[in-house]
Amino acid sequence: MGWDIPAELLTDVAPADAYRPHLNAGTLWVVDDGGAPVAFLAGMVHGERLHVDELDVRQDRQGEGLGRRLLAHAADWARGRGLRTMSLTTFRNIPWNAPFYASAGFRDWPEDEAPPSVRQALMNERARGLKDRCAMVMDL
Repeated sequence: MGWDIPAELLTDVAPADAYRPHLNAGTLWVVDDGGAPVAFLAGMVHGERLHVDELDVRQDRQGEGLGRRLLAHAADWARGRGLRTMSLTTFRNIPWNAPFYASAGFRDWPEDEAPPSVRQALMNERARGLKDRCAMVMDL
């Protein structure tokens, strides 16, 4: 593939309990298809910002616009609560990562301009061996 990402990131999913804090905060949105989840977005509010911790679309449902719809829904939710931005960390050069988010309205967020929580997330990702990561932000 030419992308320097661990293979398990393409196949493994965190256990459902990992998203309980998002569920409890009301910042977990799921698209289901007859009772089976096919996509989700998990975010957390940090001050006036909604940070997207995870956006996943089941591989056989990609290309249907589900990720874009989830991002738009989360942005509408955040605007409705007076939040000013959405942020995330992602792989810079993988087509369905940074280029996808850029097409949805996010822009590169230089690490030295990002808040401490985002800089820490990038450092943690690098410590886990993830390379070519970047932060992105979108004004609401």
